[in-house]
Amino acid sequence: MSGLITMDDLTNEEIIAILDDAERLLPVAKGELYLPLLQGRILGNLFFEPSTRTRMSFETAMKRLGGDVVNLGDVKTSSVVKGETLFDTIQMVDGYTDIIAMRHPRQGAAQYAQDSARVPILNGGDGAGHHPTQTMLDLFTIRQAHGRLDGLKVVLAGDLRYGRTVHSLSHALTRFDCELVFASPDLLRMPRDIVSDLEAHGAKITETEDLYSMMKDADVIYMTRIQKERFSDEDEYAKVAGAYKLHANDLNDVKANMIIMHPLPRVDEIHPSVDATRHARYFEQAFNGVVARMALLCKLLGVSVPKNVEKEGSAF
Repeated sequence: MSGLITMDDLTNEEIIAILDDAERLLPVAKGELYLPLLQGRILGNLFFEPSTRTRMSFETAMKRLGGDVVNLGDVKTSSVVKGETLFDTIQMVDGYTDIIAMRHPRQGAAQYAQDSARVPILNGGDGAGHHPTQTMLDLFTIRQAHGRLDGLKVVLAGDLRYGRTVHSLSHALTRFDCELVFASPDLLRMPRDIVSDLEAHGAKITETEDLYSMMKDADVIYMTRIQKERFSDEDEYAKVAGAYKLHANDLNDVKANMIIMHPLPRVDEIHPSVDATRHARYFEQAFNGVVARMALLCKLLGVSVPKNVEKEGSAF
């Protein structure tokens, strides 16, 4: 497998196998066991856009598995400011590393990087395009909570126009026959081409501006922030800022096992009162970025995860 640019690079069987590997790697991700499966391997972290969770979880994942990491660091102190092209940057880092995780503001940049590289590229987000490693940790979180992926009702809410996390996730959920509800202000609706593609693959989709009426029978509510940085017009952003604000008292009639997810960072779309409810899973979701990316690193580097991690690993 050369890299992971979109979820189309994985079959359903591969998705389940990677999630199974991630499940086995949980004690390693938590620091309870040491299992240096990637000792001697180097990950290149190329983040041309700000990131906290994705960058740090990639770095943690590689180090938990005994590998090492080199970081591009602040773009302002790199050769990018001197005019170095993405192609040349990839060629250079390709020679230093065994695998590259990349985030870039331009949609399509990850595929361009993979076409330029000899080592696998893990797409950590390309503009408003795709974020498949986030999708894998999202699927892991959903399966942890519900024991399955098939046939769930998932509400995706907030910025569906620019939100690359929901673009990738909606495609993956469609492959597992989930019912999708897209709740957003009209200005931030899911792009028409994505909706058409999902429907062509058999997706059952409801589009609405009324999030709250759709929560009662949902299995998952996936909140997203309105991304101010994606707007070129301040007035347009002002029209939709704060469109949804979920409070604990909005959850009185929801299913007992419904979970609330968020790719983070949040602004004001989930009130802190929700944090203490049994539905909140967004901080666990953030941790799951480590274990999901551990499994992906092993997959792309051709390293098998032992069936019995406890037996193979050593305690600290």
